This record gives sequence, structure tokens and C-alpha cells, in this order.
Amino acid sequence: MSPQFVAIDFETANADLASICQIGVVTFEEGALTEVWGSLVNPEDYFDSINVSIHGIGEGVVEAAPKFVDVYDQLVSRLRGHVVVSHTSFDRIALQQAIRKHNLTEVQCVWLDSARVVRRTWPQFAWKGYGLKNVCNSLGIQFKHHDAAEDARAAGEVMLNAMKVSGLNLREWMARIKQPIELPYGGAGSSTVESENSDGPLCGEEIVFTGALSIARREAATLAERLGCHVAASVRKTTTILVVGDQDVLRLAGHEKSGKHRKAEVLAAEGQRIRFLRESDFLQLTGLTS
Repeated sequence: MSPQFVAIDFETANADLASICQIGVVTFEEGALTEVWGSLVNPEDYFDSINVSIHGIGEGVVEAAPKFVDVYDQLVSRLRGHVVVSHTSFDRIALQQAIRKHNLTEVQCVWLDSARVVRRTWPQFAWKGYGLKNVCNSLGIQFKHHDAAEDARAAGEVMLNAMKVSGLNLREWMARIKQPIELPYGGAGSSTVESENSDGPLCGEEIVFTGALSIARREAATLAERLGCHVAASVRKTTTILVVGDQDVLRLAGHEKSGKHRKAEVLAAEGQRIRFLRESDFLQLTGLTS
């Protein structure tokens, strides 16, 4: 019996999404969980303190762990030819960037973003609040957040819930996520929110750029707006993503962080949800079309 789908999640050592330090893959067949596979990974990279504070994985934890190239065949065997569910596109980008970093052959699979599914299933999550933790709290799904296997399981269970509520199967959802968000779901008199950015993968996010970028700030802001997020000039209580120039990420191990970066870390330490992302990963996100 082939899996109905597999769900995946990665944890990273720093703002570089290729710095994978933990992998979680969960297989679902006929609406039930059938396999959980995961591994710590030595990212061969430095660990940023803010990442360690989120997932609890540091250099000492992965010192004897296999490297990404050592577990890649096991990972590919679970993904090849299947529908791969990830909550938002960040894990998809992490895998793509790690494959490039290590000059590996790309795995052939079909990706399905469960966040896009959530936004089309439950009206309260259509434009904001569709993060994995918030959705799971609403659905009563218990899991240990920021453990890769647990996050993957939670994303898979969210997918199962959405299939049950919507009445759509996996194949139908592959088509549905490419269509506009409609409220109420699929019903008579449903209305589509008229905004060219409202369906972007970063809809509802507030993004701030810092450090030396390879492109002009105005161009970066335009790309972010096309992804559906609000662009702010400075880090504040509503900031959810900080994009750091690649050159600055390389200097982070030397603690040469910008004022914006340090402020974002303070807010994150206080409990604010902020994702730290390097510019090249952000640009990779802007190129995703499916």
C-alpha cells in the first residue's frame, strides 16, 4: 500500500535554511499515521542562540549525529514519488537549499502546503493566524512544537482534519490550493477577497529587512508585497519575519548583528513569533509558484 501522503518538517541551526539540524518525516495511509522517522543532523555550521532557544538543539546535541548527506538516502526513500505536506513553504525551501549546498540530486515529489489548505478550509484562518501552533490549538491537536517529527505529525493531522471538513480528497486539494480563497467555504454566495496579494504565501506577515542585501531595498519590498505581507521599516511588536542579508548571516557567528537583528532577538526571547530568514532563502520563496 502506497502512502496517502507524507508530512515533513525541519529545524535549523541559524538563519540559513540549509543549516538543517533535525528532520522529521511522518507517513499517513488511509487516514492513519503509519510511520514516524526522524534524525538529528550535524549541520556542519554554527548554531545561533535564538535558534537554540526555540528548539533546544545545540552543537553538543548533534556532535555525534550524522551529516545531511549521510541521511539523505533515507529521506529520499520516504519522499520520492509521493505527496509531501509541509506547513508553509519554509521546509520546502530548506530541503531545496540543503540539496544545493551539498550538490545532491533533487528528490522527485509533489508538494502540498497545509497552510494554504487551512486558509481555504476554516474562515477564521483565511488571512491570518494560520501558523501551525495556532491552528493545532484550535483543532485540539496536541504536539511538542519545534520538534521536527512532532511538527510533521501535527501538519499531517491538520491535513486530515481539513480533508474531513471540506470533503475534498488529496487530489482535489492539489487543485483547490491553486484557486482563490472563498468565504464561506464553497458555499452559495461565497465571496472572494479582492486583493492581488491576499493569497500570497506570506499573507498576514509583517517583514523587516536588515543588513547588506544583493538587491535594492525597494525591490525587496516589492517582492515581499507580492507575497502578501506588509513591509515595515523597523522591528516592532507586530514584526513576524526578519530578512537578513547573506553577508550579515555569515558574520553572525562573530556576533556582528544589526540593531534591528538584536531588537528582533529580544522580542523573540520575550515570546514574540519572529522567523529569522537570510535573503537568499527569501528570494527562493518569491520564486515558488506551486
